[in-house]
Amino acid sequence: MKPIVAVVGRPNVGKSTLFNKLAGRRVSIVKDTPGVTRDRIYADASWLDKDYLVVDTGGIEPDTSDILLQSMRSQAQLAIDTADVIIFVTDAKSGMTDADVEVANMLRKSHKPVVVAVNKLDNMLDITAMYEFYSLGLGDPMPISAEQGQGIGDLLDEVVKYFPEKAEGEEESELLKLAVIGKPNVGKSSLINKLLGEDRVIVSDIAGTTRDSIDAVVTNRGRQYLFIDTAGIRRQSRVNEDIERVSVIRAVASVERCDIAIVMIDAETGVTEQDAKIAGLAHEKGKGLVLAVNKWDAIEKDDKTIYKFSRQLDETLSFIPYAEKVFISAKTGLRIDKLFDSIQQTEESQNKRVPTGVLNDVLYEAMSLNQPPSDKGRRLKIYYMTQIGVKPPTFVIFVNDKKLMHYSYTRYIENQIRENFGFSGTPLQFIIRERGVLEERF
Repeated sequence: MKPIVAVVGRPNVGKSTLFNKLAGRRVSIVKDTPGVTRDRIYADASWLDKDYLVVDTGGIEPDTSDILLQSMRSQAQLAIDTADVIIFVTDAKSGMTDADVEVANMLRKSHKPVVVAVNKLDNMLDITAMYEFYSLGLGDPMPISAEQGQGIGDLLDEVVKYFPEKAEGEEESELLKLAVIGKPNVGKSSLINKLLGEDRVIVSDIAGTTRDSIDAVVTNRGRQYLFIDTAGIRRQSRVNEDIERVSVIRAVASVERCDIAIVMIDAETGVTEQDAKIAGLAHEKGKGLVLAVNKWDAIEKDDKTIYKFSRQLDETLSFIPYAEKVFISAKTGLRIDKLFDSIQQTEESQNKRVPTGVLNDVLYEAMSLNQPPSDKGRRLKIYYMTQIGVKPPTFVIFVNDKKLMHYSYTRYIENQIRENFGFSGTPLQFIIRERGVLEERF
């Protein structure tokens, strides 16, 4: 699992600007108004040879009766609890405030590594404004200007020192890791309890009962699996409880750890755009995907019901046509064995390798049926393709000019590969490479 770096601090000190700089793109909304960042936003980032997950937070106002600010404090506290390292952002222009002192007290109680970043030092030659922040008692402050990108490298050099190192002799669990993700009250905890045969996870009709991720070892047909139960994800506009505002980062962390994500969908409410966003977490990370439509026992059915629902899944989740589908009831145990069949099929697909010769036979046949595209009289030439990795299966396609390799043609080749070799349940990754030129991934 990648280390998690939480960016925290009181409102309007430049956390989102720093987050965007670390993420390498504009992810957080940045406005000169306190409290703009309502919910944490996460992104993959890297420094030198270290990959990590950076988490943006709402600003912390330690003593306030304002409901919104109390909510941001709650989500920041959960970010603190989840993080491996914390960047505490302060403001050189406004100086140290009582709120900074209170935030520092929160961070000190966390017993997590903290790096203090004194932001808005636009003149890095004059850093006298940062000296007062030594009194926070959190080590040497780091001068930065997030807006201008100054001091960021030194800051990250300090941050990565605290990344957890794999202990000598430590090995990853050989158990297949399965993350159960989905909206609140869709039945994730009920599924875990049914598999375990005990009420280990609190189950309630109240959405958002499961607050934390819970690991459980489940045995099926003589094989053990590690199930990761997560707090439910709810659309931002529908969030009322503070704790539910922070469920996304739990799911992201769980997906980071898993081999296969089980996306649970409520059969009674139908598949929604929010389900698509949740499934997208696993798709973007290259994880295996099983769509488990729960509460199927509660649906009035005829001989066409399952086909109608499958069609709805295909339409709303059109970006993951490869996902395995199973219709279950966590309450009664309906088709739980089918769920494990889908898990097994997905695992086999994730680890499948296709010999280069056979792969290129399919490639050349695909090109003969549908000629590669051309632009301004210059036609794309595809020389050959080879598989270079698994989990997810990854292919390199060698071409004369990768600018001519249109996204749609890459998808056409992907469809031909799936038609011939299956790969059900797993995304495929393609690297387009010219000889002697950097690669481009799809």
